[in-house]
Amino acid sequence: MSQNEPRFDALLDAAHRSAVHLEMRDTYGVDDEADDFNEWQRSGKRDVDPGSAYWAPWVDLISRATARGVTVRRARVISEPVTDYIRYEHAGTPVNIHAGEEVRWLSRRCAVDLLLPGCDLWIFDGAQVLFNHFSGEGGWSDPPLELRSDSSIVKQCVDAFEAVWERAIPHDQYEIH
Repeated sequence: MSQNEPRFDALLDAAHRSAVHLEMRDTYGVDDEADDFNEWQRSGKRDVDPGSAYWAPWVDLISRATARGVTVRRARVISEPVTDYIRYEHAGTPVNIHAGEEVRWLSRRCAVDLLLPGCDLWIFDGAQVLFNHFSGEGGWSDPPLELRSDSSIVKQCVDAFEAVWERAIPHDQYEIH
């Protein structure tokens, strides 16, 4: 990570009201998930221990934010039938919820009339958008993150997230197809 590249943890630590995450890929291939994903594919079992070495840093980060009163929401727009990677994400989502996130799922078929950004993103306090750039195979692009605070871009992203959130199904009600 270059010195000028935004740091996700610092942005979340600075949030006062909200942090929302819009995910729209059916497959990710980021290095820090590779071993866990491969183990899940091999065994069918997902690490869902919030205190495990894999999850503890995330649980701590989100728990600190929610303890300050920050609402953390994650919406996933997915194709159905789902990919193995989405099955893997679904299996691990109870830990996201344990940490304090609210998570919803929306079939891509139910989003055809929504205008969505071209990549995944986080929005902090409705004032900054952190775009996540991935390669075609799902690994991080270079640079992987782009922080924007232009009010028109932020508004478009907030509107897109809220439209997805309104239609999406809460995790405890969503069944994998």
